[in-house]
Amino acid sequence: MRSAEPGDLQALTALEQRCFASDRLSRRSFRHHLRGRHSALLVAEQGGQLLGYGLLLLLRGTRLARVYSLAVEPQARGQAIGEQLLKQLEEHALSRGRVFMRLEVAVNNAAAIGLYERCGYRRLGLYSDYYQDHQDALRLQKLLRAPREQLPVQEAPWYGQTTHFSCGPAALMMAMAALDASIEPNQTLELELWRESTTIFMTSGLGGTHPFGLALAAARRGLAAAVYLNSEQPLFIDGVRSDDKKQVMMLVHQTFLQQCQQAVLPIHYREFDDSALQQWLQRGSAVLMLISTYRMDGKKAPHWVLVTGLDQHCIYLHDPDVESDWQQPIDCQHLPIARADFDKMSQFGAARLRCAVVLANSAASC
Repeated sequence: MRSAEPGDLQALTALEQRCFASDRLSRRSFRHHLRGRHSALLVAEQGGQLLGYGLLLLLRGTRLARVYSLAVEPQARGQAIGEQLLKQLEEHALSRGRVFMRLEVAVNNAAAIGLYERCGYRRLGLYSDYYQDHQDALRLQKLLRAPREQLPVQEAPWYGQTTHFSCGPAALMMAMAALDASIEPNQTLELELWRESTTIFMTSGLGGTHPFGLALAAARRGLAAAVYLNSEQPLFIDGVRSDDKKQVMMLVHQTFLQQCQQAVLPIHYREFDDSALQQWLQRGSAVLMLISTYRMDGKKAPHWVLVTGLDQHCIYLHDPDVESDWQQPIDCQHLPIARADFDKMSQFGAARLRCAVVLANSAASC
């Protein structure tokens, strides 16, 4: 077992062709992962012959790793090569601070499913029509270190934003659907919610969504809503250079504020911490949080996520943004973020804005 090298490229591509009839990794993909900072490509070799490989993705800014692909030479199967590769991938993930491993496997691949379940992977769900040949995929996960106390979990469907500016509506729809099973997230509703809650402008391009606007949109649809933030200043204008844009955003802020006051929608100007998140989740509320994506993608952009749970080590998020070509929706669901990292991630901008929108079926839970 060793790390793959550029000289393995031809053998890796040939092995991929022999092992898979569809959803194959290309030569270009292998080359990308050979030098990737957030991936690990390991190979099994005997007598100069490549017998298998395992590809691991390390989700940036998280405690999550993903087995992207695992392949063993057909003539070499039955020698525990796949199991050894998997163990090496797990050890590498642990050495890089990851505590969860996730993967997907075709429902008709009994041998692979057996391997993963023997190695401690448990079923999380099912993806329909996942592969190019229209096969369904099982979603599996393993906790790589000793079990810890499990605190509240919000069961919520995951929805991926369909535009680069609609993370707020996507997170809001997930929260609404968690509280009301009759609500089905879709693009029509996503854009409708964006129009109701947009800041119009942002640092560049179209505006994101304002917490007051998101809370008002939820209240119009029958949910109790409250906003918690640590600043009374107009939001998001620090990074905007144009005075005209700032003026528009300040007017939008003031209008939303007046609408909240007219609707008697609570706005709490105070600091809050993880203990508040725990209390909200324990009451059955759904919690949207504003974060900075810098630790995840290197961009200092405001981004809305849904908090789905927490334990003594991590905060778990549904992130509506599938950020890269190598990510899948599985990578964005119940995403584990170390508490210390989340504390920094949830403070946006130079003013360290911290903001949450709390939704519930009754005002008492907000």
